[in-house]
Amino acid sequence: MNFIAVLAALGLEQWRAFRWRAMLERAFIGYARWLDEKLNAGTLQQGIFATVAALLPPVAVAAVVHALLAAVHPLLALAWDIVLLYLLMGFRRFSHAYTDVVAALKAGDVPVARRALAAWRGSVATDLSATDVAKLAIEQGLMDSYRQVFAALFWFTILPGPAGAVLYRAVALLADEWRGDTGSGADVTPIARSRNAFGAPARRLLWILDWVPVRLTALSFAIVGDFEDAVHCWRTQAATWAKQEGGEHAGIVLASGAGALGVTLGGALPVPGGETEFRPELGMGDVADPELLPSGVGLVWRALILWLLLMLLLTFAYWAPGGG
Repeated sequence: MNFIAVLAALGLEQWRAFRWRAMLERAFIGYARWLDEKLNAGTLQQGIFATVAALLPPVAVAAVVHALLAAVHPLLALAWDIVLLYLLMGFRRFSHAYTDVVAALKAGDVPVARRALAAWRGSVATDLSATDVAKLAIEQGLMDSYRQVFAALFWFTILPGPAGAVLYRAVALLADEWRGDTGSGADVTPIARSRNAFGAPARRLLWILDWVPVRLTALSFAIVGDFEDAVHCWRTQAATWAKQEGGEHAGIVLASGAGALGVTLGGALPVPGGETEFRPELGMGDVADPELLPSGVGLVWRALILWLLLMLLLTFAYWAPGGG
């Protein structure tokens, strides 16, 4: 049933991705901000309580409704799973943003590409060259595919019903909303220290939930891309990303993806104010440029097909005589 639910949800999303799906995320983020306002006094214990309070309602609803519908008829539970997966997964959301950047760069319209990238990433991109835009688009595409597709699929498969997918997406949103200041020492304000402590349980839970699927995703990129280079970059470069956004887990996805594509990601990046952000280089081979962008979404598609084939084999194994 899991395979059917995933296939149906992906098909529905490719057919039509309703914009109102984002309303659910906004509602949850609003709830998270309310908990932050009411409970955040800067202690770890309050962060633990708030994390449980934020996650328990959506996960419980997903699990209980699935169980009740399954008791009536399995097809009703399947329909519930399809609806929730359709609302949670975002393959089309990131692929359309990626396509907008690709189209603008192919037309040679760098300002439009910058605006599309900025809208996608939620950050300023006015000082970026075409190469910088292409590099950041590949990086964002790899990370969005992991967060919105592969990790959600993994936990949907592991936990009963859609509870796993709901849990993962909720934790990812919570960790992002309650993320702390990345500075240190005197640079961190008391408010930032408070948020660091309050959001620590959600960030730690996300790290735990990411540990297995992030490595399976990296392995998938390696299998469907340049295996030797992907594994080499994963082993030798991922740890260098530990102090960057997303930490070492993001480094694993990006290093493996860059190696599989034969492209160099990371590196120096201009930031507003005329300064330069120096990031570790990931991958090997060609410098990211607009011509390589279609290869990025192609890699994600091939990895997704690999996951679907594995899910299909698991389904056959379960339904085979003596298998379940």
